[in-house]
Amino acid sequence: MATDCIPQVTFKFYDHLKPVVARFDQAQASTDGGAVLLKALDERLQLTDQLAGCLTDHRDPDTILHPLRDLLRQRIFGLACGYEDANDAARLAHDPLHKLAVGRDPVTGAALASQPTLSRFENAVSPWTLARMGRTLAATVIAHHRARLKGHAQRITIDLDPTDDPTHGQQAFTFFNGHYDTWCYLPLVATLTFNNEADQYLVAIVLRPGNSPATRGAHGLLRMLVRHLRRAFPGAALRVRVDGGFAGNAWLDCLEAQRVEYVVRLASNARLVQRAGRLLGEAYGLSKYSGRTEHVYGETGYAARSWSHRRRVIIKAEVVRVPERDPKCNPRFVVTNLGDTPATVYAIYCQRGEMENRLKELHNGLAVGRTSCSRFWANQFRVLLTTAAYVLLQELRRQAHGTDCASAQVSTLRERLLKLAVWVERSVRRLVMHLPQFAPWGDTWRRVAVAVGATAG
Repeated sequence: MATDCIPQVTFKFYDHLKPVVARFDQAQASTDGGAVLLKALDERLQLTDQLAGCLTDHRDPDTILHPLRDLLRQRIFGLACGYEDANDAARLAHDPLHKLAVGRDPVTGAALASQPTLSRFENAVSPWTLARMGRTLAATVIAHHRARLKGHAQRITIDLDPTDDPTHGQQAFTFFNGHYDTWCYLPLVATLTFNNEADQYLVAIVLRPGNSPATRGAHGLLRMLVRHLRRAFPGAALRVRVDGGFAGNAWLDCLEAQRVEYVVRLASNARLVQRAGRLLGEAYGLSKYSGRTEHVYGETGYAARSWSHRRRVIIKAEVVRVPERDPKCNPRFVVTNLGDTPATVYAIYCQRGEMENRLKELHNGLAVGRTSCSRFWANQFRVLLTTAAYVLLQELRRQAHGTDCASAQVSTLRERLLKLAVWVERSVRRLVMHLPQFAPWGDTWRRVAVAVGATAG
């Protein structure tokens, strides 16, 4: 018989089988058994320790139950496990794996912080502290990859891209953005690509008001990244790829002053289309002959009225053919200081399309848009914590190399490696995590565990 304190339900499937009773009575159990993998990665990167070092605790020491480092870890590990909001704290306060991730005994340790405590924590961080934390996050990521690559990289590509973060309340500095047709914030996201690797690693994010131009905050962010990268990789060539909103003269002058390679999308105009006329005619002839979409590449020297000097512009003259429709001319342009062939330069620019997958993961896998605080800086803090969680998940994916999770999206990583039922048993000598013997991804989980520092056997 069920008691008042133990929820219980009973199923009766067949007459010849006994009733099936389901009770929520296992106190030292969790559905986030994979959080221990995140904890191991954090120990290796020292990410939460570095970020916590930026915080100053102004609370009365005699009344502190939850140190700032514990609050930081609670939010970052919670975000990585799929708990996007501080409201989830009430359900996780006694979860043994989340207590273990924070650094408390999973069985006898004190309960984790409540939602009101976490909300006060989010709203107490100052803009100067957030700037320091952003620099520290970038420096930690760069230092990790410096160690991974042993300080050797021929080229590092910096991709910058804004994304929309729709708002639905009275958040400070939210504005209507005509391009996205919504009230929103406009975060600027930065990733790094080392050499010819396929992965783009998230390194920084800056929350901006919804009416911000593309380059707002980009100059300072770029200078900070270039400074850290040149210190960590002295011999590496640095390259910047950005979309058309960054084609203004001030931004191009900034790139040239920083002595970096750049490939920047350039919006079409009548002068550029006129210069592309011969190439479009050539592409049209090829398309008419083949019956397919064709494109031809070329270049021109060009200076907009606001530019300080002429720059090299790559032309992609494309004629698009779709069945039962007339051919359509589709010229595209990028401005660059690279000396490669036009086709090569345009191919380099197109590789930035992978950035869209990083943005989708941030939105769909980690709910980076959960910026529901009324204070702008509290929302910037939430975005930064989400970025830290994503850094851990990206490293988890990298450590899963050679497994079925090597190219998984973060939501799939969470489903396969983090959302794992576990019962924690405590003895005098050790803590034992009892995992399902027939877990679908058990073999992959063990391989990743060893990769992040566990010992087999």
